[in-house]
Amino acid sequence: MFSVTVRDHMMIAHSFRGEVFGPAQRLHGATFVVDATFRRPDLDADGIVVDIGLATEQLRAVVGELSYRNLDEEPAFAGMNTTTEVLARTVADRLAERVHAGELGPGARELAGITVTLHESHVAWASYERSL
Repeated sequence: MFSVTVRDHMMIAHSFRGEVFGPAQRLHGATFVVDATFRRPDLDADGIVVDIGLATEQLRAVVGELSYRNLDEEPAFAGMNTTTEVLARTVADRLAERVHAGELGPGARELAGITVTLHESHVAWASYERSL
């Protein structure tokens, strides 16, 4: 399986419900390094997995929809804890929608999957992997 990864970052504010989150139940900020890895079993006719420029643009657009926002106030997240895991799935799903819409180019329609990893720090991160 071949893969290509592009990277961006996002800064958000949010709070959590539940004793397990301790002080993170209060409103706080988080900055995530976001990696999006695109996979396919064979390279396209140009010898690539995906157009890196288009992948970078689309990742930037997706994280731009989330950055500098209090996610507690976003209707898409009403009633849920916006954990690192939930946000990784959200980014992956939004990228998948863009792949299916052709926004990563026609060759991207042959992608097999996407993995999105959100790095909370240099020692902690979470990923979500999905098929396309």
